Amino acid sequence: MIYNINIGFLEIRLIDFIDIFLVSLLLYNIYRLLRGSVAIRIFIGFLILYFFYLIVRASEMELLTNILGQFMGVGVLAVLILFQKEIRRFLLFIGKTNYIQDKRLFDVFTPFFSNQIRNKWNNLVNIIVDSCKLITENKSGALIVLSKDSELKYYSESGESLDAKLSKRLLLSIFNKKSPLHDGAAIIHGGKIVAARCILPVSENQNLPMNFGLRHRAAFGISEDTDALAVVISEEHGTISTFLDGKISSDLSIVNLRSIINEYLETDNQLN
Repeated sequence: MIYNINIGFLEIRLIDFIDIFLVSLLLYNIYRLLRGSVAIRIFIGFLILYFFYLIVRASEMELLTNILGQFMGVGVLAVLILFQKEIRRFLLFIGKTNYIQDKRLFDVFTPFFSNQIRNKWNNLVNIIVDSCKLITENKSGALIVLSKDSELKYYSESGESLDAKLSKRLLLSIFNKKSPLHDGAAIIHGGKIVAARCILPVSENQNLPMNFGLRHRAAFGISEDTDALAVVISEEHGTISTFLDGKISSDLSIVNLRSIINEYLETDNQLN
């Protein structure tokens, strides 16, 4: 096997090909993470500056090398400050896969509890769907976040803590136009409304439709950062949209909404 390739004065090793491939893979995934946001322009600017620094250093321009070298020396700190949201999103994405709490390990017990789980699902879905239908008919707006894996404590602490059993009357009261809790999101977990009037991260994705307001952008933002399902009812248009894993389903009927919620809850075969 040939490990070294000589091209004139340049010697290329097999490890160099692996190195180039891994760097290319890293840059591609960073681009996918930042694509559509303002941060992509900053990232491209960093790359251009870094390549310029390499050229200056190779050309033995000592003054420019020292100046740019000082800047590169604090580059890690600058990246942490400028890309804190994107880094946090990346870490949250990695943290979605939790093997310790993998529910599939307990699938052997599923037959004993399937009826109870199914009834709990149906009750939860019926409450959310019926509430969304009435909110739409009342020409009100709503932002509901349904999480099956966690309480989204970071986001629920930004709102008013309720920890109340989920009910149609309570949801309708929260999203009544005269209610002090109707602004922001209601977070549902484990059959309870954990909190209301919660502040969610507003997405900076520039590819979102122009008619999306703050509710839609906040729903898209939470779907980028977590594996929660966000349901938005437009106060202006009376339409229902869902957001999951950065994917949007718009202008949904009640039947479609029910189907999406059921599919979301059934992926782990268990409701927390």
